[in-house]
Amino acid sequence: MKLLFPYIYERYFAKQIYIAFGFILFALVALFLFFDVLGELSSVNAKYTLPLALLHILLKAPNRMIEIIPIAGLIGSIYVFAMMASQSEFTIFRMAGLDVKRGLITLAKISLPLVIFTLVVSEWLGPYSESVSDQIRSRALGANFESQFRSGVWVKDRLRDEDGSGPVRPGIRYVNVGEIKNDNEIRNIRMYEFDVNYHLLSIRNAISGRFDSNGIWDLNQVTETRFKEAKNKDPLDAVYSATTKTYPTLKLMSEVTPQILEVLLLNPEKMSIQSLGRFITHLNENRQDTQRHSIAFWKKLVYPFIIFVMLTLALPFAYLRVRSGSVGIKVFGGIMLGMSFQLFNSLFSNVGLLGAWPAILTAAIPPLLYFALALFALQRVSRS
Repeated sequence: MKLLFPYIYERYFAKQIYIAFGFILFALVALFLFFDVLGELSSVNAKYTLPLALLHILLKAPNRMIEIIPIAGLIGSIYVFAMMASQSEFTIFRMAGLDVKRGLITLAKISLPLVIFTLVVSEWLGPYSESVSDQIRSRALGANFESQFRSGVWVKDRLRDEDGSGPVRPGIRYVNVGEIKNDNEIRNIRMYEFDVNYHLLSIRNAISGRFDSNGIWDLNQVTETRFKEAKNKDPLDAVYSATTKTYPTLKLMSEVTPQILEVLLLNPEKMSIQSLGRFITHLNENRQDTQRHSIAFWKKLVYPFIIFVMLTLALPFAYLRVRSGSVGIKVFGGIMLGMSFQLFNSLFSNVGLLGAWPAILTAAIPPLLYFALALFALQRVSRS
């Protein structure tokens, strides 16, 4: 504690902010989970019992926590600074030499453990608990993604030799999966292979498939139809021959892994930075649009540092005099400020997605604008 906060006033600020932050975070998470429980009660039945529903909601708490951390930091720090202002504590600190620059350095130190905490929860605990939570619910209800997507999931893959092995060659393969199981098994598989000129080469159907550790799909009950263009003197009147074969099993090399298929079913905002990076690479290799996932990737990188922006927004409240408003009004103002940031951040992401703006700018501009607002407010109130 002393290594990070060598001065007494820094340890005092950190202690007060952490206590308020923890209390508000717990209260807000509990409130949101209560509403989640109410919304989940309609799905409770003989198999999906109330204890399973409560466990499903409880495992979603880390992701709820990630959403609430910046607001909890803002409200908690506003409360602490407003109480210091009402008791003239902050005035004493200012008289002792605490200027705006030192105050910002102190807030940067205080935000550092919260940034690390946010990264740990968003990168590891949140995605893992979300996956376990969805598995518990889907197993109890017997649900899969087929109930959400009528045509299944479509994904691009690279083309290989006719037997499904060998090096990558020019062309493309479109894979359609009807159902994904929780044990790396897929069902109702259709594949369409095209050459570099987008001439149809083959159609492959399989009842089921399982992915092994060597990067190969073991497909079962496969029906394959291959098309070949017959020689014809008239190039405008092409003639094709079709050959259909059936295989009890077929091994197929593919870059479409279970992890990629699971990513297609997840909201990008709930994915880890590592998963987003892998999926963006896959999309780039297949020349697909990455705008939405790139914005989510950069927002994930920027999001933990929003905590420092929220603490900076709270600092001007310490300079307000008692007659400028009660603590309750200041806290209410902090809640409105936090909500306005969340709304503006979400709106800006959607606008950036529609306008195809650079992902890094779409993610960074909202916190930078609010940070500039905080510095402007500090400049105004520190003169008084």
